[in-house]
Amino acid sequence: MSDVRELEVSAPHRVPAKITGVECVPLNVPFKVPFKISTGAARPVVETLIVKIHTDQGVTGVGETQAWRRQGSAETLEGQIDTIKNYFEPQLLGRSPFDVNAIMHRLDESMYHSHYSQAPVGDALYDIVGKMLGIPVYQLLGGKTRDRVRIAAVLSMKDNVESLLESADALFELGFRHLVLKIGVDPREDRQNAEALRNRFGNEIALRVDANAALDYDTALVLLKGLEPFDIETAEQPLAIWDIDGMAALAKAVRMPLMADECAATDHTLLDIIRKRAATSAQTKVAKNGGIYHIRRLWHLLATAGMGINPGNHPATSVATASVAQMCGSWPGSLMAGVFAVGVSGALAEDIVENPMRPENGEIAIPKGAGFGVTLDENALQRLRIDK
Repeated sequence: MSDVRELEVSAPHRVPAKITGVECVPLNVPFKVPFKISTGAARPVVETLIVKIHTDQGVTGVGETQAWRRQGSAETLEGQIDTIKNYFEPQLLGRSPFDVNAIMHRLDESMYHSHYSQAPVGDALYDIVGKMLGIPVYQLLGGKTRDRVRIAAVLSMKDNVESLLESADALFELGFRHLVLKIGVDPREDRQNAEALRNRFGNEIALRVDANAALDYDTALVLLKGLEPFDIETAEQPLAIWDIDGMAALAKAVRMPLMADECAATDHTLLDIIRKRAATSAQTKVAKNGGIYHIRRLWHLLATAGMGINPGNHPATSVATASVAQMCGSWPGSLMAGVFAVGVSGALAEDIVENPMRPENGEIAIPKGAGFGVTLDENALQRLRIDK
């Protein structure tokens, strides 16, 4: 019988290192244009938290999370910092950064469902280990399976069809062939927007819609049936996060596949979605789902269930973008064109690394440097931080 004490065994035989401190850097990273989804006002900034984990070997790992308040998240930067500094840091000090599984297991036990706060900690540990071994994180996850991964672009809600089409044209010129249309405020406008996009691009694009959990069942049923003529690839999270039964009923009632997002928070909620056949795919996000440590478990569950894996993110800098790219770079199975690079694809006005990630022809290259393969721009951090 295994002993839980085995979780406390460190790895000094590999690289002798100890964690000496955890630093939290809260930022307001501006959007180029305020970003609007179905719930809440347009957002001028992304509330971002960068976490640095320092070691006695002079190697620092970085991770990113966001306070992306919407259905399923009541996170604030202040709350995340409190959790990380007062509850997580005492459990990290003196530990080997190589003890990723043991540390993350302990953090999850000490504060269940704290994935928004766990994400940057776990990711920073992977970044440290990669840097200390001189290899990309994808090597830690089993080795490289691809050099590039195709991504999708998200269309923020606009005041009129003409502005929406201008945004879509610009993304198409950048090489994007998967577009996500935000819906859920006005069904009439939603139909007009979908029709305009399909008329503009024909079958040159895959068109998805995303309601961000804003619709009730009856409204969703009428709206999605009305969108069926426009060849919608998938409809993302039309119903509230608690209405898994409604999602399952809706999945049977409409032709287009459904994707779970906000309701797919943990492995337990994903199992419920799978059992009830409430979706045919799910989107994971670094912050929402707890970073690499937790997300890879979700990907294995999705693959086992024969469901699509949509690698996603809240709008993020190159740090969280690199986290997902490294997972994609090591994943041996198929992946949907995910929206994990929305921030670096033009949504954000600036980045916080010296070597920003950029899409090319609708794809993101997997970083090849040690760890996540990105280096923080300390001047940008100082300019954007809100605790000065």
